[in-house]
Amino acid sequence: MTGVLYGVGAGPGDPELITIKAFRALQDCPVIAYPKKRKGSKSYARKIIDAYVNPAEKDMLGLVFPMTKDPQILEREWNQTAEAVWEKLQSGHDVAFITEGDPLLYSTFIHMMTVMKERYGDVPIHIIPGISSVNGAAARLALPLADGDDLVAIVPANDDYEAMKKAIVEHDCVIFIKVAKVMDMMLRILKELNLTDHASVVTKVTSDEEIVWCLEELEGAEPEYLTLMVVRK
Repeated sequence: MTGVLYGVGAGPGDPELITIKAFRALQDCPVIAYPKKRKGSKSYARKIIDAYVNPAEKDMLGLVFPMTKDPQILEREWNQTAEAVWEKLQSGHDVAFITEGDPLLYSTFIHMMTVMKERYGDVPIHIIPGISSVNGAAARLALPLADGDDLVAIVPANDDYEAMKKAIVEHDCVIFIKVAKVMDMMLRILKELNLTDHASVVTKVTSDEEIVWCLEELEGAEPEYLTLMVVRK
């Protein structure tokens, strides 16, 4: 009998923000799969759930998801990760694939689920939602994301100046994820729109490595990848 693949949201960083259902999946599944950027590297998702899992009692399956856009490298690595997971499922073992935040919001698990369905057909997949960094940031900052008829957008930040500016202009609140790589540009946009007092930036929100930035500190800085910006007009 084929095992079940669980997409488990581990929350934004604080281990106490894992849901009871996610905790049960971690306890019940014999295989815990987790994403990492390269062999030997640490996994943020695994760090979140370390308090709840004894590696000596589980099959800990680290899966490499390289930070590259090279299609050949991506295809090779995706095939290898899918095969590794399928091998466990085919042996009848349930697999909990953990991911920071929510499994279906800009998550590695989305790609995993797609590849598994394409390659292995009707593989049983269950999703356990998690608290996203968006919600974590709102709570940490005590900042309402939406009220009444407010328009809200979640935008992966990129280097298109006009597109990022338009997103701010057309919405009451915008959460820019993956913002670290274009931080200087985003600061210029905020100054142009006179909205520097309406923006907040947080790195690894709710975790023990969390940084809530003052915007003045960000000019020329290099915040980590897991950084988001909330602009609330």
